[in-house]
Amino acid sequence: MKKKKIIIIGGGAAGFFCAANLDEAKFHVTILEQNSDVLQKVKISGGGRCNVSHACFDPKDLVQFYPRGNKELLSVFHKFQPGDTMEWFENRGVSLKIEKDNRIFPESNSSQSIIDAMLHDVRKKNFEIRTKSVVLEIEKLEHQYLVKTNSGDFIADEIVYTTGSSPKSFKILQKFGHQIVELVPSLFTFNIKNDVLKDLMGTSFLNAEVSIPQLKMDESGPMLITHWGLSGPAILKISAWKARELAAMKYQFSILVNFLGIDLEDASEIFHEFRQDNPKKTIGASKIFDITSRFWHRILFLAKVDLNKNISSLSTKEIQNILQNLCKNEMKVTGKSTYKDEFVTAGGIELKEINFKNMSSKILENFYIAGEVLNIDAVTGGFNFQACWSEGFLIAQDLNSKTF
Repeated sequence: MKKKKIIIIGGGAAGFFCAANLDEAKFHVTILEQNSDVLQKVKISGGGRCNVSHACFDPKDLVQFYPRGNKELLSVFHKFQPGDTMEWFENRGVSLKIEKDNRIFPESNSSQSIIDAMLHDVRKKNFEIRTKSVVLEIEKLEHQYLVKTNSGDFIADEIVYTTGSSPKSFKILQKFGHQIVELVPSLFTFNIKNDVLKDLMGTSFLNAEVSIPQLKMDESGPMLITHWGLSGPAILKISAWKARELAAMKYQFSILVNFLGIDLEDASEIFHEFRQDNPKKTIGASKIFDITSRFWHRILFLAKVDLNKNISSLSTKEIQNILQNLCKNEMKVTGKSTYKDEFVTAGGIELKEINFKNMSSKILENFYIAGEVLNIDAVTGGFNFQACWSEGFLIAQDLNSKTF
């Protein structure tokens, strides 16, 4: 039997995982990657540790982490979910660990373990990897495709399109009639100039709450003061869920920040109990809430309260000011910054044009689409990779089951 030719365009997570699961007895596979190296996002993700996936094993719960694509991914995750990802890598000698926040990493704390496992499988199957290969055009022939690149032309019986979200890759699909949902950034940090945050870079909060009153949206989770403003899961989640709306607002909006993550009334109760129990303490030396002393002193300074004042002699107005600054702090966001190197976009190929049983295009025959080129994205925590592994696996499974 003559082997069928599969061209995988894009050597990232989805394309490479698909290749690693294809049947080498049936297929001759060529991976075309425009960069000088494959799996570049995998390499740098999670600070070079690679946040492989997330320990959430019920597809119904898992899809809740995807602002776009949650309905469509349900059936996909029923076939391949984080438990399957863990098993796949562990079967190839990569030990994984689940960290406290449920993110999954290799025990080695190095993304290279993940890359090596996939590279090993792909090389063992004698599949071809061609880097610095830029796809210029795809032509549809009668039953095949002609893929034109800067380093020559390739004939494909089947195409797996996993290019990521580069504008050029969308143009190629638009030419064939695929619709593109406009791209906007997702997973970004907020730029804020505010005296509460000034010079406190690195200060973190275990469970802050952030809301955008204008959009009736709130999120909670760890939060971090950065050089530019605020970051951390609480901020990143809200940026993902409201990616489109915040783009329309040109990243100029107000937020309410609750640094304590508890209601104002509860905070007031804790404050008054502490005051009752420690009437002789100065307010500056009082450790009432789970925040750093530097941040506490900043709050007192902004509430115009003398650090050396006795806690029992604080006025009602002063206490109100302190609690307001902690639990209902209004800030103006004036822009956004990319989170580390994890640049994720919302937007991409219209999902109605994809058959999620096998990730095939409904417009082009023998043509599969997966990864960030689709209008699917997730919050931070290993979810974007999980979508790539699951989609890539489904494509390989479908191709392997075809009879030619």
